[in-house]
Amino acid sequence: MSISREQITQALRAVFDPELGMSVVDLGLIYGVDIEAGRVRITMTLTDPGCPIHESVAEWVRRAIRELPGVEAVQVAVTLDPPWTPDRIARDASR
Repeated sequence: MSISREQITQALRAVFDPELGMSVVDLGLIYGVDIEAGRVRITMTLTDPGCPIHESVAEWVRRAIRELPGVEAVQVAVTLDPPWTPDRIARDASR
């Protein structure tokens, strides 16, 4: 079974930033999704470079994707370049 970008996006909508109460998708933290033969690589950022829960957020992303049928491996790369800004928040995102 192959995994789609839409399935991954839906799974990531369940991963919330606990301080802002919005999903990592709605916040615009996901910079890239690469899928190759059941292996998923997520490139993401953080709202703040000094985020004290950055490791936790990356693990929450891993877990959410790992649960999807067809996913064999998940890698999460956190980058701070380009830095996140509030203009990345989805216009239709609900708080």
